[in-house]
Amino acid sequence: MKKTLKDIDVKGKKVLVRVDYNVPLDAELKITNDKRIAATLPTIQYLLDQNAAIILLSHLGRPKGKTVPEMSLSPVSARLSELIGKPVKFVGGDAISEESKKAAADLKAGEILLLENLRFHPEEEGKNAAGEKDKAAMDNFAKELASMGEVFVQEAFGTVHRAHASTVGIVKYVKDAAAGFLVEKELKFLGEALDNPQRPFIAILGGAKVSDKINVIENLLNKVDSIIIGGAMAYTFLKSQGVNAGTSLVENDKLDLAAELLKKAKERKIEFLLPVDHVIADKVDFTNKQIPEGAAVKITADEAIPEGFMGVDAGTKSIEKFAQSLKDAKTIVWNGPLGIFEIPEFAKGTVEIAKIVADATDAGAVSVVGGGDSVSAVKKAGVDKRISHISTGGGASLEFLEGKELPGIAALPEK
Repeated sequence: MKKTLKDIDVKGKKVLVRVDYNVPLDAELKITNDKRIAATLPTIQYLLDQNAAIILLSHLGRPKGKTVPEMSLSPVSARLSELIGKPVKFVGGDAISEESKKAAADLKAGEILLLENLRFHPEEEGKNAAGEKDKAAMDNFAKELASMGEVFVQEAFGTVHRAHASTVGIVKYVKDAAAGFLVEKELKFLGEALDNPQRPFIAILGGAKVSDKINVIENLLNKVDSIIIGGAMAYTFLKSQGVNAGTSLVENDKLDLAAELLKKAKERKIEFLLPVDHVIADKVDFTNKQIPEGAAVKITADEAIPEGFMGVDAGTKSIEKFAQSLKDAKTIVWNGPLGIFEIPEFAKGTVEIAKIVADATDAGAVSVVGGGDSVSAVKKAGVDKRISHISTGGGASLEFLEGKELPGIAALPEK
């Protein structure tokens, strides 16, 4: 078990907190969704209650080691200040400038400082100014960050799958380190779902490509009782069984692998559920995320998709079949949409699954939802408050489901 915030002494100390404030900004650089900021408030409030001085570290966007003014964390300091109800100091330009270091040195107990975007420095991602991999440069940057505080709290689950200066390197140069409340919650729900699930344990996987989820499926086949596959990846599985997929997105180079995974599931007596009918369309405008004028949209009678049509969502019978399997579930892990979710007319299957997962949760199941579209779906369906845990880290939660070690977690000390 890794140390968590209440295992370390933070009273009156300068605490470096790695947060994930990689929030969306509009053309006027206004924050359009502050959920990631709000998610860190319990940890920040606890540190304030302990009379700590708080130095927040984050990245925003992909500036690729260059200073990009549009990716400054300045709007975040203003929004955090509103949410926490007290001033948040901010030094622009450079996270480790003399000005930033002075602001950190002068920071008093009960005050908050947010440093500038860490990824303005190539060293944060383990590179030097020339863009080459450079561990010494990353180490040095981690040491510079660590010099501003005494203890470190990892609160950025969205970045713990990255071995960066502020997620891994910094831990070596502080007196103590621990997971914050948000990361602790992620590890609890994801960890218990995978290692000690209540049964039946059902995984729902969607999205476009089998190749994105191969390792997840491989790992889950050792843990689940049933697996539901939706989205475009289902067409690769169906085609591997000789079912016509029309013009649907199929990874033809993964057909043998899909067949092999189905065979493994059968050998292990794991229920492997694929759609039995589909919403199909002969034309889709992916660029403008809409159905083109004159496009034909219908539901198939069975799993076969006729020539000239592509699968765009799970059909009515598929949703009923999935619902039947989910109603007795005790643990549900869901990652990825069941259709072209960004087009409202093709989001129905995903939204229906969100409601079914919420109903199962109300009936006593533990539900864990991760991945951008799945999270959007539970919110769109208005059931987000009825889900046990909504993961804040897309890539990190996916790698966790793959069974991979997350570097930012591995770096933290044990209790």
